[in-house]
This record gives sequence, C-alpha cells and structure tokens, in this order.
Amino acid sequence: MSDILVALGNVFTIGNLAGLIFGTGAGILIGAMPGLSVNMGIALLFPLTFAFQGVGGILMLLGIYCGAIYGGSISAILLKTPGTPASVATTLDGYPMATKLKQPGRALGLSTFGSTFGGIFSAICLIIFSPMLASVALKFSKPEYFALAVFGLSIITSVSSGSILKGLLGGFIGLFIATIGIDNLSGSVRFAFGSTYLLGGISFVPILIGLFAFSQVLQSVEDCYKEKYVKTDVKLTRVFPTWEDLKRVFVTLLRSSIIGTFIGCVPGTGGDIASFVSYDQAKRWSKYKDNFGNGEPEGIVAPEAGNNSVSGGAMIPMLTLGIPGDGATAIMLGALMVQGMQPGPLLFKEQASSVYAIFIGLLLANAVMGLMGFSLIRVFVKVVNIPKEILIPVIFTLTFVGAYAYNNSMNDVFVMVFCGFLGYFMNKTEFSMSAIVIGIILGALAETNFRGALTMSDGNFSIFLTHPICAVFLALAAISLLSPVLGPVVKKLLGKDKAKQETGV
Repeated sequence: MSDILVALGNVFTIGNLAGLIFGTGAGILIGAMPGLSVNMGIALLFPLTFAFQGVGGILMLLGIYCGAIYGGSISAILLKTPGTPASVATTLDGYPMATKLKQPGRALGLSTFGSTFGGIFSAICLIIFSPMLASVALKFSKPEYFALAVFGLSIITSVSSGSILKGLLGGFIGLFIATIGIDNLSGSVRFAFGSTYLLGGISFVPILIGLFAFSQVLQSVEDCYKEKYVKTDVKLTRVFPTWEDLKRVFVTLLRSSIIGTFIGCVPGTGGDIASFVSYDQAKRWSKYKDNFGNGEPEGIVAPEAGNNSVSGGAMIPMLTLGIPGDGATAIMLGALMVQGMQPGPLLFKEQASSVYAIFIGLLLANAVMGLMGFSLIRVFVKVVNIPKEILIPVIFTLTFVGAYAYNNSMNDVFVMVFCGFLGYFMNKTEFSMSAIVIGIILGALAETNFRGALTMSDGNFSIFLTHPICAVFLALAAISLLSPVLGPVVKKLLGKDKAKQETGV
C-alpha cells in the first residue's frame, strides 16, 4: 500500500503531470502528421525526458506512445492518409463517413471514443495481469534469463517486414553494437578501435534518434519533391458520439479491446495487426456488415479500439519479462533502462513504486488523450495542413539538439547522423530498424546470462535443457525464428488437404 501511495505522490505533481499532458498532446500532433510515426515521436522527444525528475520522463513517453497511436486516425479519416500504420484500417470507414456522409465530426468522435476505451481497457489489464506474471518470473535464474533474451531476439523475424534475412541481418548489427566497449565480466576492450569514446559503448539515444527521426527527415525531404501540397478545409459540428452510436458499437468496442490487448501481449505483433483483426471480426459479427466500407460506425471504433489497446498489452511482457511487444515498446524498453529502470520480474520487487507509477501514468495518459481529443480536436485537425517545408526544418533541428543534449557531446551527433543515413538506406531496402534496436537492448542481457549460466554449470551446456522453463523458451524461440519459413509451407499443405476433401480425391 505504501508503494501505491508513493507512486500517487510521484505522479500527481505539477511537473510530472505537465510532462504527461505535454507528451500526450505532442504524441497526437505527431501521429496526425502523415509520414511520421509512433517510433519517431518517442525517439525525437526522448531527450526531453531528462528534464524531468524521477518518473516524470517515463510519464511523458507514455503520453507520446498513447497519443501518437490515436493521432494517426485524424489524417486517416480526413485525408485517407494514415498518420501511423496502425490507422490504415480506420480509413476504410472513417474516410467515407467524413466525405460521402459529410460527417467528419462524427467519425472523429467515434475514433476518439474507441481509442480512449481501448487504451483504458488495456491499462486495466496491465494492472491486473502484470504482477501475476512477474511473481512467476521471479523464480528465474541465469539460464531462464538467457532463454528469455533469446526468445526476445527471435521476434526479430516477426517485426521485420519483407525479407527474413534482412531482419536477421539488422538484429546482428544490433548485437554487434551491444558488444562495443569494455566487457563487464572480463574487463577487456572490444571493438573500440583505439577510440576513448567507444570504451563506454555507443550511447543508445543518438542511435535511436538517428534511426527513427533523422532518417525520416531525409525521407520527407525526398517526398517534398514528389508531392504537391493540398490544403484541406474541414468543418466540424458535433464531436461526441450520440447515445444511439454508443449502443450500436459497445459490443464491438469490448471485443476489439480484448483482441488488441491479447495481440499486444504476443511479442512481434503490433497495432497494425490488431486493427485489421479487430476490423475483420467486427464485420464478421455485425448486423450491418453490408454497410462496412460506406461509413459504418463499427468499422471506425473496431480498428481504433484494437490498435490503442495494444499499448497496455504490449507493456505486459515488456515490464514483467523485459521482452518488447513491438517496435514502440522496444524503444520504451531502452528508454526505461536509460532512466535507471531494468524491466523484468525484479522490477516489481525492487522498484514497485515506479511500476505503480507506470500503471497510473498509462491510465492517465489514455484519459488525457480522450479529453484532448474531444475538447481540442479542432486544433489537432489543423495539423494536417502544416506544409512539410515548415515542419521538416523544425524536426531537423530537434534531432541535432536532442542528440547533443544527451551527453553534451559532438560525438553523439556524429553517431546520430551516421545512423540517420543508415536508417534512410535501410528503409529504401526494406530492412527493419526495430530489429537493430531489439539486438542492442537484448544482446547484452543474452550474453551476460549465457556466460553466467555456463559459470554455474562449469561449462556444461546441458544446463539449458535441464531447466524446464529455459528449454521451453528456447523451443519457442526456435519456433518463432522458423515460423516465417514454415508458415507458408503449412498453409500450402493445409490448402492441398482441403482441396482433396472438396474434390473427394
């Protein structure tokens, strides 16, 4: 009880609440701008978190995380251009309602209500289930932690769009970066190449800003030469959903929130998967399935409740096991570590007040997101009309300021620029930047516990098979790594069997 009171005292301070509100508003703005993303928002504004004491910086990141997911629906509904990949499904009914039915306010109101409901639902699930999972994970020793890290690394194949080989290569780049500097166990210097800067390893923050923010700036500069600026005038009337709409969509809201929370718990998934699955199930069970695609209210709340409920679901394995659920929580995981918090089962035991502060912060972030959505939607709508000629220089400046401010080092700026160009070319060749981040974060954890486990067993590798939990996680990791290869084969075989049954051959 005392930890909860401490958490409440930490959250409900003027400075920390201001950080949460600012983060949520900034997240909505970033999400509403076509071409930007949740990952970019977190990476770009992450250096600002060091201006807050204690959990204030974490609360700001939670606000950005929740706000950006919701903000993507604004441009999806008004421009048919999703601000984030998680809002692609929202365009299917949101844009027709805003244009064909001439009801943009109704569409934005349904989107806001669905996002808020899904976010709060998942936050409650996080509060209920995280301590249960953490209590089980407290029994882990070094072999289990190694297997857990390997399982976390195995989701690289899931977060990698396109080529599995490219995803694995990105993961290996991250693993290599994690080995740079002085080895914590032996004290030997690895891959420093005579540089004093590299002795302490490469800072995570400039890598983050470069890969996700500076690379996007370079892409936006290129896009400016291809796109023509078109101003959109939107007149909003009623924003809050009517009682009839709420009754019509309530069951869909609940179903989509459960689906999104569950999908968020599965490492390697994300809001885009949750939104499409939620939309598909909403259409499957709806009384108005023939109206989907023409401005159906259920077709708006389903993907929005689904993608926003991923936030709490993805944080369950991230906080309890240290495994990121998606690219955004991979960045959040690194941010928590930089802030002095090591996600995992011991976090609930050693820093319980900070965990409760995160729980409260996620609830508040979603509540603030809803309040801002309904009260300031007319302001956020204007964001879609900001010309990129104005926006790009602002973001460009923030990337340099953020990279330098972390350590007051120009070396960090050089690292950021290098990673930015690397990320730009990786985007062009469809490499996964999330894979690099996962490799950096989990690489050190896997190495340390692998060597520690071998020390426990005097070099006997059988320790990884004699510990049941360890063996299970290693088996899951193997399945996860091979699933992109085996999945199509299994589907093909099942398709042949089905065809034989239908033809009777």
